[in-house]
Order: sequence, then structure tokens, then C-alpha cells
Amino acid sequence: MSIHRADSLGGRAAIVGIGATEFSKDSGRSELKLAVEAVRAALDDAGLTPADVDGLVTFTMDTSPEITVAQAAGIGELSFFSRVHYGGGAACATVQQAALAVASGVAEVVVCYRAFNERSGRRFGSGVQRREPSAEGTALGWNLPAGLLTPASWVAMAAQRYLHTYGLTPDAFGHVAVTDRRYAARNPAAYFYGRPITLAEHAASRWIVEPLRLLDCCQETDGGQAIVVTSTERARALRRQPAVITAAAQGAGRAQEQMTSFYRDDLTGLPEMGVVARQLWRTAGLAPADIDVAILYDHFTPFVLMQLEEFGFCGPGEAADFVAADALPLNTHGGQLGEAYLHGMNGIAEAVRQLRGSSVNQVPDAARVLVTAGTGVPTSGLILGTDG
Repeated sequence: MSIHRADSLGGRAAIVGIGATEFSKDSGRSELKLAVEAVRAALDDAGLTPADVDGLVTFTMDTSPEITVAQAAGIGELSFFSRVHYGGGAACATVQQAALAVASGVAEVVVCYRAFNERSGRRFGSGVQRREPSAEGTALGWNLPAGLLTPASWVAMAAQRYLHTYGLTPDAFGHVAVTDRRYAARNPAAYFYGRPITLAEHAASRWIVEPLRLLDCCQETDGGQAIVVTSTERARALRRQPAVITAAAQGAGRAQEQMTSFYRDDLTGLPEMGVVARQLWRTAGLAPADIDVAILYDHFTPFVLMQLEEFGFCGPGEAADFVAADALPLNTHGGQLGEAYLHGMNGIAEAVRQLRGSSVNQVPDAARVLVTAGTGVPTSGLILGTDG
């Protein structure tokens, strides 16, 4: 059972630095080098040095261990190091763990990072190839013989049920893709800079796994992203306007599996994100109407629609119309469909830019931004706000 009260973390830590490599399809360098470049860029953005850092957080899937990144980046002793599981579901949780360390006094400056050659190296979209036997792998193994071999195939099961339940067609997903690509077209850092799409182009793109088309699926990207977290008090003395961590949460639902939760009572929603949503709203004391920008994890378009419904921005089955109406600025960096697939870490950076007023697709007077991590897996989320 998830908690039923607000937690005490909100407002005690802030993001003070963001840094990234370029986003490409062939970085030409190691994942460790990408991580170090991103970490150094984030520290420089914050006006801090490697000597200031005493904590590091990353994903269990990252190939660059904390101690190796510390050594390569010139960071000295560490008093806190941690990793978060479940792929893209870890993104916002890395910031949550950093904030917990800072708020408890375990560390003073914590850098969260993620770096991979996901296009030129191991391509997650290629699906399951070789796995060591594990309890976690049992759920996947049950579905593989039926041909459910890739993330797209796993998401397609829930997407098909969603369309059936609400009497929709696959065109409903196109609104998310068009929105992301519209913002990406104005973002020089995005892979699809200058290349918006139309609903007709979405509908004409080839099937990957019905009802998912090519333009419903995120990119495969090489790159790195880092986020610097410290106390709110220290943040006020640093170079950049802080993005205060108003609320942070993790969530796993009942009968949760990693991407294959097909035996739940209902496949039309994302219960794990429902756990996150309830805790974020409770701790922040906010409601959907208070959010100025939403950066929602978009590895596949159907799960963006389901997230909007889980957070209460609209009713069940209404999210396609909500997106089509531009009722809320959504994925203003272009998302993982348009900018880059960095397991959601680049979305956190965009939230910080919106609060600083420095986004290339700036929303006027943005003061509260919702950010989510990977869906279909145990996940996490943040509400970031301006200081004061």
C-alpha cells in the first residue's frame, strides 16, 4: 500500500545545474566519456567544481559506475552513491534520491547522470536478446514465445486495449507525435530540428506493431545528461535560478511487471503513474490546473495519453482531444520522439530551462512544471517550481 499523506521532502532541495553532450546517432566515444562530459557541463552551469561534489546517482542500466565517473571527472571523496532500477522509470527517482541525501545531510552536492550509446551501441529497440536467468526475467519469458519480443510489442498490447475501450483509432496517438515534433522543430539541440510533421504524415508512417506506427515510437540516441542537486539554501547563492524540488515520488502498482503487466484488471491506464500522481499532488498541495508545463515520458505515444488521464488533466479516453486542443504545453523540448531519447533525463533539463526562462519554446511565466519518468515500469515523477 502506498502512503496516504504528504511527505516532508518538498522544498528542501533544488536543481542548480544541467549539462548535456550533443544528441546523435553515433557519438564516436565511450559511454564513460559521455557521462563525464555531461557531469562537467552540469557543474559548470551551476558554477561549481568537481571538488564540490560528494554524491552521485545513476541508473542500474548505466555502464559507467559512480566511482569510475568520480575518478574520470576529477571528483574526490564520495559520501553518497546510489542507483535506481527499471530503466527509464529511474529518471526522476535519481533526483529524488539526490534530494533525500541533501535533505538528510548525507551529502551536500549530488550529481545525477545517465549516458549511453543507445543507437550506435546496444539498441534497446532490438528487444530481448540475451539475459541471465532471474526472477524479473520470468515475466518476460512468459510472453516471449507469443512473439512479444520488443518494447513496442509490449506497449502495443495496452494501446490496443485503450483504443478498443474508448472507441478510438490509432490516429488518436498522432496528436502527441505532432506536438512533440512541432516543439522539436524549433529546438536546435533536437535531432528533428526543422522537421515538424502533420497528422497525415503520422498516419502514413509504417506499422511497427499495430496499433503503433513508426512515428509513435521514440528515437534511439547516443548522449549524456547530468543534473546537479543541492540544498535550497545553498542554491540561492549559486549562479543560476534554482528549480526547487516541490515534490518527488516513486510508484509501482499492483501486479506490476516490467513492461508486461498484462494480467491487471484494466489495461487502459498506468497504475504505477497513478501512485506517483497522488503523492506528487499531496506533497505539493497542487492540482492539475496549477501546472504550467508538463514534460511527460514519451517513449511511445499511447502512454502519454494515459499519463494525462492518470494525473487528472482530463477524463479517461479524453486525452487525445486534450492534446489536440493544446490545453497544456507538453514536451516543449520535443520529447524523446523529437529531441532525444535519454531515458527521460533530458526532460528534467527542459523543466529546469522552463523555470529559468531559457527554453527555446518558453512558456511565459512558467512557475510549476510536472516531469515524469518511464511508463509501463515502476516509475517516478517530479514537480519543480521557482524559488518563492
